[in-house]
Amino acid sequence: MDWDGVAGNWRQWKGNVRETWGRLTGNEPCILAGRRDQLLGKIQACCGIKPEEAEEELKEWGVL
Repeated sequence: MDWDGVAGNWRQWKGNVRETWGRLTGNEPCILAGRRDQLLGKIQACCGIKPEEAEEELKEWGVL
C-alpha cells in the first residue's frame, strides 16, 4: 500500500499505529490524520529513535 492509501484509510490505521508505537497515545494519531512526515516525527520523538529507524519501521509496514 502506498501512503495515499494509508491517508485514505487513516481511521483503520490509527489502531495499528497505537498498537505498534504504544507511546503514541491520546489524540496524537487523530491529529496526525495520515500525514506521513508528522507521523515519522512523532515516532522518532516518542520512541527515541533515529529518523532512519522510523523510516525503516514504516517501510516494514509496507507504506513507504
